[in-house]
Amino acid sequence: MDLNAVRTFVAVADSGRFQEAAAGLSITQQAVSKRVAALERDLGVRLFTRTARGALLTVDGQAFLPHARDLLRAEERATASVRPGRRALRVDVIGRRLAPAGLLRDFHRAHPGPELDVVTLFDAEAAVAAVRSGTVDASFRAVTHSARRLPDGIEATRVLDEPVQLVTGPAHALAAARAVTPAQLAGYRIWMPGIVPGTEWAAYYADLAAAFGLTIEATGPDFGTAPLLDTIADSAELATFVGEGTRLVWAAGDDLRRIAVRDPTPVYPHSLLWRADNPHPALTTLRGYLASARQPGQGDAGTWTPTWAR
Repeated sequence: MDLNAVRTFVAVADSGRFQEAAAGLSITQQAVSKRVAALERDLGVRLFTRTARGALLTVDGQAFLPHARDLLRAEERATASVRPGRRALRVDVIGRRLAPAGLLRDFHRAHPGPELDVVTLFDAEAAVAAVRSGTVDASFRAVTHSARRLPDGIEATRVLDEPVQLVTGPAHALAAARAVTPAQLAGYRIWMPGIVPGTEWAAYYADLAAAFGLTIEATGPDFGTAPLLDTIADSAELATFVGEGTRLVWAAGDDLRRIAVRDPTPVYPHSLLWRADNPHPALTTLRGYLASARQPGQGDAGTWTPTWAR
């Protein structure tokens, strides 16, 4: 649909006269008439009746008017979403149910003014490229060995050390435990089909497994969280790891258990990445909020992170 024609239709409807609409749009009255006539042909209805008092909306015109306004508002939102200096703060998170998304929700509650666009890129490499190009203003990622040499102008700071938890079904040998140590997990099968080789989370869990002699399996297709939890719920052998801040939803009959891992507690190191010369005012607000909300944990004797995150 021609949005210029829709805009012209709304202008005529608001002013009640073709001549006044033309003046408001800085076009000729003839151009207004042509646009309205073209829109009427597209829709197959008459939108106005010309009278001595001006242009009156027909019944069809009255029905179309609120939708026409919606179209113009949608156009404005679409334009603002990509217009430099006016678009919302665009932030990448690894997943919408994971801890960084929770940090953004808390930020939005504390600072409801700035608009947010939340996107999910595949891995740290894609996130760094998007931050560098300016298509994304900031990204929550774990900065691994390969990513520590960030491109010039890209900044990173640790914002959250998220404890890792064990999830089991009710028949698992550890289901009744309130907490376990990493050493106790040696010999158990920990199933994580979402691990993709070469990603930052694959690097983290490979180092975790090596540090404590764990068996972490990434075999089988990844059908998503719900099928994974269904399998864990029915298994007496399989368990999985999740971050403490991960929002999980499972069927009432699954009776899954989230068990703390301690002595030491493995923590996943979330960092915020941004371009140093990014002028978006909401980025400064976000960075200040994360700095003030930073929780202790980094470097604590009771926690574990890979050497590349220390």
